[in-house]
Amino acid sequence: MAFIDYYKILGVDKGATEKEIKSAYRKMARKHHPDLNPNNAEAEKQFKQVNEANEVLSDPEKRKKYDKYGENWQHGEAYEQQQRQQQSQQRSYGGGQQDFGGFDFGGSSNGGDFSDFFNSMFGGGPAGSGGGRAQQRYRGQDMNASLQLNLRDILESKKQTITVNGKNIRLTIPAGIENGQTIKIAGHGGPGSNGAPAGDLYIKFAIPDDAEFKRVGSDLYRNINLDLYTAVLGGEITADTLTGKVKLKVAPGTQIGTKVKLKGKGVPVYKKEGQFGDLYITYNVQLPTNLTEKQKELFEELAKS
Repeated sequence: MAFIDYYKILGVDKGATEKEIKSAYRKMARKHHPDLNPNNAEAEKQFKQVNEANEVLSDPEKRKKYDKYGENWQHGEAYEQQQRQQQSQQRSYGGGQQDFGGFDFGGSSNGGDFSDFFNSMFGGGPAGSGGGRAQQRYRGQDMNASLQLNLRDILESKKQTITVNGKNIRLTIPAGIENGQTIKIAGHGGPGSNGAPAGDLYIKFAIPDDAEFKRVGSDLYRNINLDLYTAVLGGEITADTLTGKVKLKVAPGTQIGTKVKLKGKGVPVYKKEGQFGDLYITYNVQLPTNLTEKQKELFEELAKS
């Protein structure tokens, strides 16, 4: 896998502060977001790399390892453990060069076991080098991606193809998935080394509220305006839901802030087939404006009575 300079991806230098990294990430994420670059494979690739860079550089421990080991930062602990073992071996044999059946425990030109391990980890030598030592196997790196949907997209389960790291991945999006929820797709992360399994892909869903509907769990909330006459005398109105229009009867004398519940008109309950939330409608009563003199007289008569 080609080395990716995370600092370069975010457009910051190695001395950047946590605040500078956060600000750069937001800027680059907006620039390359798939919603702003539809059907643009290169933008999707850049967006993935921006998220990957932020995941590492925004975490102090991961950033420290990345600064020290570069692209192989995830294997830093294994490397340091091998280094400690090598130093222990050198102390056990007096720290000098001693010949034990052709094995060099220190002082050789190629660094002995230490170099063999380093080469097997970082790709510095030919395959199979290191006195017959097996090459290290490392699971592939996990990857993260985001997918934005609207409320109408989650009314039923559906299949969708997304492109991550240049590969098309077909997945099923369950009905009723929550905003901010993450699902794992096993084996679609970075490739493993020397036959080790690939990492996993984690997709985080962004589902903003609709212009008319606010979502809370599986329930929906919206406001509807009533004219004064319908509120006072009662009547029938038509209201929009996510699945179509419905007719509602308004009781005479309906007050401002009155709520009505439409059972089953919310969004599907996640992974509970056939179950739906409810839709709650709040009435806002609008007072008439620009009254004629006759209308004003009628209201004055009502006030006196």
